[in-house]
Amino acid sequence: MYVQVYSRGDIEYLYNGDFFHGHKEEFYHNYAVISFCDRGTEPCDRVDYSDICSRVMYIEIDDLELGDLKEEGYTYDTFFPEANEAAEFIIDAYKNGMNIICQCEYGESRSAGCAAAILEHFYHNGITVFTDYRRYPNRLIYHKIIDALNHREERVELHMHTNMSQAGVSSVEKLIQRAEEIGLKAAACQRNILY
Repeated sequence: MYVQVYSRGDIEYLYNGDFFHGHKEEFYHNYAVISFCDRGTEPCDRVDYSDICSRVMYIEIDDLELGDLKEEGYTYDTFFPEANEAAEFIIDAYKNGMNIICQCEYGESRSAGCAAAILEHFYHNGITVFTDYRRYPNRLIYHKIIDALNHREERVELHMHTNMSQAGVSSVEKLIQRAEEIGLKAAACQRNILY
């Protein structure tokens, strides 16, 4: 999955050129867009992706930092309630093998924070967005999205004791059978060998 950051101007430049129209079919089915705009932005003032992309999520959220929350009437918990919906959108795009474009007005804060969270969650390299001198990733957006992504991550139980250790009573076969019964996709057992 490619994760790209664009400003409104970049997207409009590409849209008015031949890039999207020359690759319209490929782009339409293989890309998902998360478009950030300020609260209260009229739909007619947003970037219109309807001709070039089948999956678009518009998020109206002001570009605030932690120190601005109280003054604007938010707490960390009440800021960006759409983060869970964004995480579901991102995971769905990932599972469908889609690339993601993160776009905001200038392409340096909200969209960069979102892209960093996606890259960190799936590839553990979100730091590359933070070290890009052209970007100023919004840390609140980053933390809200990565928290929501991590919360939705499927977990696998990796700690079991078999009858090969003093703490366990079940055989490996019975543990595997039980894991299948409850729908675990993976499990691991550690075998201690004492010399």
